[in-house]
This record gives sequence, C-alpha cells and structure tokens, in this order.
Amino acid sequence: MAKTLSRRDLAAFRQRRFDRFRPDGASVDPLKNPQGATAPERSKRSFLLLALTLLIPGSAQALAGNRSLGRFAMGVTVSLWALLILVILGALFARDMMVVLASYPTAQFLAVILLAVLAVGWAILWIDTFRLIRLRLLAPGLKPIVAFTTVILMVLTSGSLAYGSVMLNSSRTSLSTIFADSPPIDPVNGRYNFLVMGGDAGEGRQGLRPDSISVASVNADTGKIILFSIPRNFQNTQFSDDSPLWSVYPNGYDCGDQCIINSLYVDVVNDHSDLYPGAEDPGAEAMMDAASGILGIDVQAYVLLDMEGFAQLIDSMGGVTVTTGGWTTHRGNRPDGDWGNAWWGPGTYEFDGKDALAFARSRHWSSDYSRIRRQQCIQQAMLSQFNLPTLLTRFEGILDAGEQIVETDLPQQQLGTFLSLGAKSQQVPMDRLTIGAPDFGDQGERFSTYPDFDEIHSRVSDMLAADDTPLGGSTPAGVNIAPLLTHFAQVRMDVEGDEATGSERGSAASQDPADWPEPPTQADGTEITEEYLMWAEDTYQEALLEDASSTNQYCHPG
Repeated sequence: MAKTLSRRDLAAFRQRRFDRFRPDGASVDPLKNPQGATAPERSKRSFLLLALTLLIPGSAQALAGNRSLGRFAMGVTVSLWALLILVILGALFARDMMVVLASYPTAQFLAVILLAVLAVGWAILWIDTFRLIRLRLLAPGLKPIVAFTTVILMVLTSGSLAYGSVMLNSSRTSLSTIFADSPPIDPVNGRYNFLVMGGDAGEGRQGLRPDSISVASVNADTGKIILFSIPRNFQNTQFSDDSPLWSVYPNGYDCGDQCIINSLYVDVVNDHSDLYPGAEDPGAEAMMDAASGILGIDVQAYVLLDMEGFAQLIDSMGGVTVTTGGWTTHRGNRPDGDWGNAWWGPGTYEFDGKDALAFARSRHWSSDYSRIRRQQCIQQAMLSQFNLPTLLTRFEGILDAGEQIVETDLPQQQLGTFLSLGAKSQQVPMDRLTIGAPDFGDQGERFSTYPDFDEIHSRVSDMLAADDTPLGGSTPAGVNIAPLLTHFAQVRMDVEGDEATGSERGSAASQDPADWPEPPTQADGTEITEEYLMWAEDTYQEALLEDASSTNQYCHPG
C-alpha cells in the first residue's frame, strides 16, 4: 500500500529538490549549504567538520564558515607544525641544546603563554565548528552523539593544552623556588663537583646535622659520576688557606670526638656565620670547604636534602628496587607480632620511601661503612629509575617532592646542562669510593679519626685521572696536614700489618651478586631466619646479630 505524504512532508520534499539544484542545473554544495543536503549528507558533513578541526584547526572555518578566521587559524597550525618538526629534529640531533634551552625561565614562561593561548584558540574553533554543524538539522538520534563527540574532542585538545600550561607554570614556579638565581658555574678540570647532604633536624638534635655526606664528581662531557662518600664521623677535616675557616681552624677541625664533620654545619651556623658574609647558608658553605679539603678538589655547589623529602621523592617515583646480600634491621613488626627490630634478609625488595630511608640509614649491629654503601645503592637505584617515562607519568609528585629540598645553590639557568648530564650518566657505570674503612684499610674508625690526606688526595686523583679528568694537583695549596702526620704515623704502624694493600685495599663492595660472599649462617650451618634473630636479640647475643649483619653492605640497584 503506497504511503500518502502529508502536505508538510510534500513541501519539505519540494524545498529540498529546489535547494539541491540551482535554476541552471548546478549542484548545491552540502558542505556550505546543509539545508539543501540529504540527512546522510548532513551526518557526514558534521563528522567531517569535527575531523577537520581536530587534524587541521581552522580548515573547517575556511571551507564552511568565516574564511578570514579559518585562514588565520590554519596559518597558526602550519607554523606550529613547523615548530614541532624543529623540536623533534633538535631532540634527535641537538638534544643537549634543546634541554638547555627548555630550562631557561624565559623560555618556560613563553611556553606557558603559548600553550594557554593555543588552548583558548582551539576552544574557540571547536565552538565555532559546533555552530557550523547546525545541530537542529541533524536527525534526532544523531544530535547527542555529535554534541558528546564535540565536547570530548575539545577536552582532549584544548583541555590538554590548558593542563600542560598549568603544569608547566607549576614546574616553573617550583624550579625558581628550588634553584638559585645565580651565575653559571664552570667545570673544573673537566668536572662538576657537587656536595650532596642528607639533613636531619629531628627532635633532640642540635640544629640540622648532615648525616649523609657525599661529593658527586660528574664528567662534564660523558656524565660519568664518581661518588665520594665521607663518613659522618670523619675527624680532623682540613681547610685550604683561602677558606674563611682557616682563620679559626688553621690546624683543621681537630677538637676530638666533638669535631666530627657532621657537627661542622651547626658549629659554623651558631658561632662562625660571620665568616661567610652574604651567604644564604654559611653552614653549607663551610661543608663545601670541608669536602674540598678532604678530597683535594674544588667543590662548586651543594644540595641539601631533608630526609622526609628524600622519602617523598622515592614515593613520587613509584619506589625503588634493590637487591641486598645481607641482613639489615629496621623498626617494624617482629615475628612474634610485637613492634621492635625487624629484619630484611638477603634478596630483592621494592622499597617505598619510608622503607628505602630505613634501609639506607640502618646502622644497628652494623657499621657506618655498611650504611654508606647502602645509601650509595639507594642513590644509584634512584638515578637508574629517574628516566623520561617516570618524569612524565609522575610529574606532579616529583615536583612536590622537589620542593622538600631544603636548599641548593645550583643555578637554575644551568638546569638543562645538569639534566643532560644526568641522562648521559645513566649510560655509564658509577664509580664509588668511601673515605674510610675498608676502602682505606679495614680498621674500623681509625682512618676516619686519623686520616692520611696525602693518601686520600692521591686516591681521588687516580680515580679522576682514570676517567680522563686528572686533578692537576694532589693537595690544594695551603692545606696544613703537618700537625696530624706524626700522630697518624704511629697509628699507621700499629695497624700496618693488618692493612690490605694495592687493589685489595681500595676495592669496594662488588655490585655483582656472583662476587658476593655467602650470607652468614647459624652455628649448625642452617640459614638465618627472622625468628633466629629475634631470639638472639631477646637473649642479648650481640655477636650473633653483628655477624648476621656483616654482609649487608653488599647491594645493587634492581
């Protein structure tokens, strides 16, 4: 049975035929005149306009709307494509230059403005495209689909640009808070030397005491890092004659057990800050002078980390993975369920920030040397994991943690240089040296108490020379070590027979588990367990606990 058209449907049919063909018989373009198009053509037209705005912003307006707006937007689009191609080529063939350029505050500010303007401009184009679609002409079932698609595409494009602008501005603000507005520093003998301190100003302590003290010497060409760790109980620190502390401690920081190196920070802040006029942190400046005198190199800048900030940074990176070759104690739930000294045994662990901090700082039934090795291991694990994917996916958390850095005098304008070196450093192994036992003889704390600075400077010089960046002089001009030599000579004679020599004396704990000694066992040869260690602690078997902990300095990242 034939369907009878109503008068209204017949009029609409005739109008469509009239609109579709001009009097001269020429076809009407449905892209420009949707009223004369069929329903399927209108549907295709709507999605075509959305696709054009997504892929070539401005092209929809140039074809079906305001041509002046469309041409301007397409000009901007082509310019941005050209800029993007230049950035990609720069990242491929001139990465260092691109990283340095991106680190400049002015470049970051311009990028923030550019992203914000693009976000607004693209949003305007989406709104205008939605107008050009003429939603009222679409089939009822298609209207919500087109509206929803438009909103989603606008959020993914304009919203992403707006979010990027906000994040970049947040990072720009954070970086200006963390890093100093100071002149750039130049490498010395081909290396940048940074003092890295872990500060602890916890309850019951007299001011901030840097319990973790290391100097990272970075090859300015290859990024190779040599990490020199200084035990916190190192005594008799020497200063060159151009150091402000020379006037106070011409014979070194030599007042006995009260003058271990990590107390120097507090001593200078409380009693000698006038020696560093204009310095934002006299204590940190003094620690740089001390590290320079100990190692015989020019330490140029410092980074002081709060321990809680250290843990937060690890959490923001998603934790760290390390493999340990011994038993390490920490505070936790014992096997009997009570809170007390728990243990991590040999094996691989994925630590969050709190546990990584506990692992690195543990020294109960252990030694400062073992603690330093574990700290170095955590530092290496962080360095190996701090890559571009981690940075991009955890950007906000890393920035928040970065603001927990107490302070640094690293110049912000060189951030790109240091980031580039950091990327290079992941491609080469890190070398490590601890200025104490057993790298300088397995004699407990004797070397840290009566250090041989000539030997230290010689060993440091040899390591730097092996990396093609010789020191140029083993002892800084003016370092006065004469008052210590007589006393040290006697101590050295007392332990000469037990001291290893040559490569054995300087060997560090290997990072290859195949070279590690077997972990200690119980007296009957069975494996040590947490229950056994709990029994040993409860029965005051200190020797057993120290023996169980004797291999916990063996550690490697991953």
